[in-house]
This record gives sequence, C-alpha cells and structure tokens, in this order.
Amino acid sequence: MSTRKVPEDLAQYIACPNCDALYTAALPEEGGRAVCARCHTVLISTRENAGIQVLALSAAVLILVIAAVFHPFLEIHASGFGNRVSLLDVATSFRSGTLVLVSVATVMLIVLVPLIRTLLLIYVIAPIELKRPPLRHAKGAFHLAQELKPWAMTEVFSIGCAVALVKVSDLAQLDFGPAFWMFLALSVFVVINDRYLCTWSIWAAIEDTP
Repeated sequence: MSTRKVPEDLAQYIACPNCDALYTAALPEEGGRAVCARCHTVLISTRENAGIQVLALSAAVLILVIAAVFHPFLEIHASGFGNRVSLLDVATSFRSGTLVLVSVATVMLIVLVPLIRTLLLIYVIAPIELKRPPLRHAKGAFHLAQELKPWAMTEVFSIGCAVALVKVSDLAQLDFGPAFWMFLALSVFVVINDRYLCTWSIWAAIEDTP
C-alpha cells in the first residue's frame, strides 16, 4: 500500500483507525496482512474461510450471552451464610437512587451491547457467506456494530471480576457458577472473533453489491 495526500476516489483508500494515516487499499495475498507503516495496526487481513469462522464464533457468543444471563454466576459462603447471584440479580439489586443507573449500565455493557453487536454481525455477514446480496440496511447495521465495539465490555468485566474475586477469596468461600465459566469462554471468543473480522473486506463486499 502507498500513502496519498489528496484522494480522488475515496473508495480506493483506507484510513488507519488508530493514527488516521491514509493508504491506497490493495488486497494482500491469501493469508497475508496489510499493516499501517506508522502504528503497525492491521488494516486488511485475508484468511481462508474467515467469514465462516466469524459466523461460528458469533453464534457461540450469542448462545453464551443468553445462557449466562439465566444461570448462577457466583455463590459466596461466609460465617455459615450463603448467597447465590446471577446477572439478572445484579440488574435488579438496586431499585432506587442513582445505583439503579449503575446496575442497569453494567448489565447493558456486558450483556445487551455484546448481544446487539453479535446479532448485527450475523445479519451482515451471513448473506455474504451464503453468496447472496446483503440484506436491507446492511451498511447501517455494520456501521452500528463497529460503533458499539468499544462499548462491548465483556472481556473488561471478566478481568475486573478476576481481580475482585482474588481479594474476596480471603474473606469468604467462593463457588463459581456456570455463568462464570461461560463469561470466561465468551471473553476468549470475542477476542478471537474481532481478530478474524476484517472490516475492510466486509465493507468491500457490501459496497460491491448493487
């Protein structure tokens, strides 16, 4: 790829999402990557059957998110008392005051936003992999999915839980529920899914279809 100062046809160019460097878009060889020369961000990545893998991972994320909501997340025992909580318990634990906004925002960022983003990705990518025209409003759906990416904080939640549980483990006995392990798997799937997802390739597939 080569840089240009004044683009004549924006469809021929790609901008680095981190440093805004502008390049002429060129599809690398199969299995290769186009990397920003300034900040080394991967701009275009070609992998065989990447779309199918993204769909499979998205389906797995969808199942895990829904299942994790209804299964117990953690059980705490201390001084002869025990308590079991799920993500729904977190959402409904505060019913008045400003803490309501905190609990609702937490559930939205770790459950609702990842769920919506996954559905949008499936909506956009599935027709492309089935060799069919993109569905209606595919461009807007994919744009929204990309906008929601920074707000899907499943992996951040998992790391925060790990740090908090290390401190709590000295004070009480902890039993991890199915939802806890689902979120661990979910965090791994989300990271892998984003790694396989080539934004430029999807935009190109949508734009090339009349």
